Amino acid sequence: MSSSPAPAPRSVTAEERFAFDNNGYLVLENFLTRDHVDRLLAALDERVKVRRAGVPAGHKAVWPPVVPADLTQINGERSTRILNLLDDGPLFLELLNWPAIMPYLRELMHPDVHYHASDAIIEEGRDFLKRPIGWHIDGYGDGYRHLRRPIPLLQLKVGYYLTDMTQPWNGNLTVVPGSHKANLDPTEADMAKRDLFPGAVQVCAPAGTAIIFHNAIWHTGSPYKEPNAGRKMLYYGYEQPYMIANCAHWNYSKELYNKKLSPEQRRFFHGFVFDPPEQRMW
Repeated sequence: MSSSPAPAPRSVTAEERFAFDNNGYLVLENFLTRDHVDRLLAALDERVKVRRAGVPAGHKAVWPPVVPADLTQINGERSTRILNLLDDGPLFLELLNWPAIMPYLRELMHPDVHYHASDAIIEEGRDFLKRPIGWHIDGYGDGYRHLRRPIPLLQLKVGYYLTDMTQPWNGNLTVVPGSHKANLDPTEADMAKRDLFPGAVQVCAPAGTAIIFHNAIWHTGSPYKEPNAGRKMLYYGYEQPYMIANCAHWNYSKELYNKKLSPEQRRFFHGFVFDPPEQRMW
């Protein structure tokens, strides 16, 4: 059962569609209420304790996982990354098909999108002051580079800021607007610049903001310049319904598939993960 009242879904505006098509990303401030964010933060803090208790210091996440501990990464005393978030509590599962996000998934991508992946990021600046710039695009095969440019919309990522990110150099999601339409990659010299290359934009926004972006947009987390800076955020990825080889589906329990998913949520998964398997059409 939801712990937060679900907002009424609304249609994507023409201005939002234009911005997404041209820039490759869309920022929706105040998308989650303050109460909803607080509940997510409390649930996340509890799950971080549980996840960290089962892995040694410095543990690196491994994909595909061999054991459950491979889905947790330890980067410091508190900095943690959690993969496969859906089974970590009802608040995280309900975000899979949160009513307010569904019109954006359906109208920007496909009426019957599938689940791709989910994770949580908890960072403290002191653990990442020397982190290399990590520019990349998303997708299998090194970002679908085997496809003809421009790379099509095959995955759609939704990021939720759970902490205030109104100031830059705080690990903010950083994008290059319009780069999803580019026929060339940035140069290695540009990608190595600590102060970011011209055209890069740090998404500065308050807690509760949702950021939707195209798989082919160049993005990274901004560098940290202060040890006391930090961020907590969630990521949910979706894909086209014909992409049926997503191995991320195979690492949840049968209990999640068969007992915890609502009928609406079952549509985000391919039929063969259920027991017994079910016919999956789009």
